[in-house]
Amino acid sequence: MSDVPVVPGAMELPAGANYRLLADIPLRLSVEVGSTSLRLAELMDLNSGSVVELDRQANELLDIMVNGTLVAKGEVVTVNGKFGIRVVDVVAADARLSGIERRQ
Repeated sequence: MSDVPVVPGAMELPAGANYRLLADIPLRLSVEVGSTSLRLAELMDLNSGSVVELDRQANELLDIMVNGTLVAKGEVVTVNGKFGIRVVDVVAADARLSGIERRQ
């Protein structure tokens, strides 16, 4: 899977961190199913019914990303007829924060 440290249970924040000041900042959560590389010709040949094979096995956990940073791994569920994600593993808080610091 990933070499990012993963810890079970709830998200824990580093001691002394005051995140309440930032609690209302909007974030974008996305789930990455997989990816692949295509040549332009292959992209242009796509049509209704085309299937694109991705690089992830069907039984692998999916990456849960917040603003492009991996924060957890999870599995797909349905909630009231919509897709949802059940969090299975949470990335350690220091690893999540270092992902944010690298982009600044």
